[in-house]
Amino acid sequence: MNPVELMRESFDAAVAAADPLRVVAAYLPQPSSRRVLVVGAGKAAASMALAVENAWPEAKLDGLVITRYAHGVPTKRIRVVEAGHPVPDDAGESAARDIMQRVHSLQHGELLLVLISGGGSSLLSLPVPEVSMTSLKSVTRLLLASGAPIGEMNIVRKHLSQIAGGRLATAAAQRGAHVLALMISDVTGDAPTDIASGPCAADPSTYADALDVLFRWNVKAPDDVAAWLQRGADGEVDETPKPGDPVFSRVENRVIATAHHSLEAAAENFRSHGIDAVVLGDTVTGEAREVAKVYAALVREIRAHDKPFKPPVALISGGECTVTLPAGSSGRGGRCSEYLLSLAVELNDMPGVYGLACDTDGIDGSETNAGAWLAPGCIERAAARGVSAVHALDRRDSYGFFDAAESLIVTGPTRTNVNDYRVILIQ
Repeated sequence: MNPVELMRESFDAAVAAADPLRVVAAYLPQPSSRRVLVVGAGKAAASMALAVENAWPEAKLDGLVITRYAHGVPTKRIRVVEAGHPVPDDAGESAARDIMQRVHSLQHGELLLVLISGGGSSLLSLPVPEVSMTSLKSVTRLLLASGAPIGEMNIVRKHLSQIAGGRLATAAAQRGAHVLALMISDVTGDAPTDIASGPCAADPSTYADALDVLFRWNVKAPDDVAAWLQRGADGEVDETPKPGDPVFSRVENRVIATAHHSLEAAAENFRSHGIDAVVLGDTVTGEAREVAKVYAALVREIRAHDKPFKPPVALISGGECTVTLPAGSSGRGGRCSEYLLSLAVELNDMPGVYGLACDTDGIDGSETNAGAWLAPGCIERAAARGVSAVHALDRRDSYGFFDAAESLIVTGPTRTNVNDYRVILIQ
């Protein structure tokens, strides 16, 4: 098997390890004779809903989940709504409102089953009445462009939402229902409060923290957003439910798939082909192009001195890097392809070194590709088509470079999401 095919096979193994149709059933309780209301949101939500239907063919269940456009699957008892991501839209708001109305219909002793995965923060968008959907969209776009880490973005979104930051579970538990949340994690650390802004988890952050995020990342929020957060910081409105709140005694959060498990599955795939594999971690964050420089230095050390790892070896990592767009930039691509382009510039077609970087949800940033692969000759091939790697990186046009190099990876929606997958294969 050639190196590119081997890397692609490892990516497929990583995605398969987080496939809801494979993992959900093992975490479900025995079906109840009472009604089960199923709700959820995220890129994997539709596939998770189908997995529940398959596991509970006779159960008395109904519900609604929200997923990204083109990520839906046919279901029979649980309605699937497609909506906007990463910027929320009216379809998501309407579906989120419907979810809350259904939650308020729960009776004592019934079960609320919540299916959560990456992307849920924008898909499950129901702003407080004092903040318009237009303003929520605006502050989301500004935060995305600022380079703010997803965890900090979610602090803001929790404090603008009627659902996030534990409010969904609180609404159900206060009616005497039991709440079970199954989560596919796309965040570093896998904390339930961070996955899709934690609709069923206690929230340790505050309104003051949200204001600090806007200040730190130089985000000029719309007036109604700024005013609402300031009212919260001044103690004029209730905070999100905090750790220790007795309402969470009726709530259970289970993380059923993680980035680390997927990276280990990819590593085992390499080992099955006789290639050593090292998982460097699933919590790698930072500016994508700067992270690539660190990995390039490690590659040069291995090539020159066979240390700290001896080739052949696959260096595997995950996490969620960021791409900060300069003012006026209309870059094409995403954090995976930006990382890989920076790695290409640093290594400059180094012989015997290959790379792949893809988002496990099948969509990397602004275009339709999951990511890209890198091999000796990519820079030369793109240059022959008039595309300079250095200039493409300066323009934030990683998509244009890998398109010219004929090394884009297009999978379509995978209907799961455990964040980014990166591998460097050194022969």
